[in-house]
Amino acid sequence: MQPYFVVSGAAVLFAVLLMIRIRLTRSSNSRTVSGIEIGNGQTIGSRSEQDDYFSSMTTPVGTLAVVADGISGLANGRMSSTLAVTTFTKAFAKLEDATNLNGYFAEAATQSNRGILQNLNGQGGGTTLAAVIVCGYQLYYGAVGDSLITIYRNGHFQTVNSKHTAETLLEERVLAGQMTSEEAKTSPVRNQLVNYLGYEGFESMELGSAPIRLYSGDHVLLCSDGIQEALTEIELEEIMRKGGTPQETADAMIDAINDKGFKSQDNATVLILAIG
Repeated sequence: MQPYFVVSGAAVLFAVLLMIRIRLTRSSNSRTVSGIEIGNGQTIGSRSEQDDYFSSMTTPVGTLAVVADGISGLANGRMSSTLAVTTFTKAFAKLEDATNLNGYFAEAATQSNRGILQNLNGQGGGTTLAAVIVCGYQLYYGAVGDSLITIYRNGHFQTVNSKHTAETLLEERVLAGQMTSEEAKTSPVRNQLVNYLGYEGFESMELGSAPIRLYSGDHVLLCSDGIQEALTEIELEEIMRKGGTPQETADAMIDAINDKGFKSQDNATVLILAIG
C-alpha cells in the first residue's frame, strides 16, 4: 500500500504546482494587459462627414490599436475606413498567438484592399491605415498612407513609420538634383498619396522589420493627418508634457485643434496608448 500513497502524493503535488504555474502565468498576462491605458479623441473639423474610423481591443495575444483615414475628396471614404478597421479587428480577434504578427498585418491589409475595391465597384474611394500591436513590451506595426505612428519618450517624439505620399518621391528628386527644395515644397502633388487601401495598384503595407522595444512611461500615438496638419510637433510635445491620463491628453489635442478654428480643418483622430 505504501507505494500507492507515494505515487498519489506525487500526483497531487504535481497538480498543485501546475495550478500555481497557471495562476502565475495568468497573473503575469493580466499585469501586461492592464498596464496599457488607452485614450482617444476625434473631431470632424470643417468637413461635412467624418471619414476617420478607429478601434482598439485587447486579447491574450496583446493590444491592438488601429486608425484609418478615409480619403477626403473621394466618395466612399467612410465606407473604406470602416471596412478596413473592421477587417483588422476581426482578424486580430482570431489570432491565437504572436508568432507571425507581420503576417497578420499583411493578410489583413490584403483582405481590406480587396473588400474595399469590391464595394467601390469602380467608384473613387480608399483609406490610409496605421495599426500597432503591443505584446508585452514589444511594439509591432503596419501602415499604409500618411497616418502617423509615433512614440513619445522622455519629452520627445520618435516617428515609427514613413509617409506614403509624393513628398517622399519629391525629396528623392531633390537629392538627385532633378529639382530644387523650393520646387518640392510648393509642388501641388506634394501630399498626394502613392499607396493606400482601395488602390488597384496596392501591393503591400509598410511593416516593421523587427519589434520596437517599449519602456514603462512610453506613449504610443496613432494620428490621422488632420492632427499633424493642425498641430506642430512642438505643440504636441507641450500637450504631452502636461501629463494627465491618455484620455485627458487626447481631449486636450482635439480642444487645441478646435480652438484654432481652421476653415479647412480636416477630420482628425488620435489614439494614445500609455505603457505602464
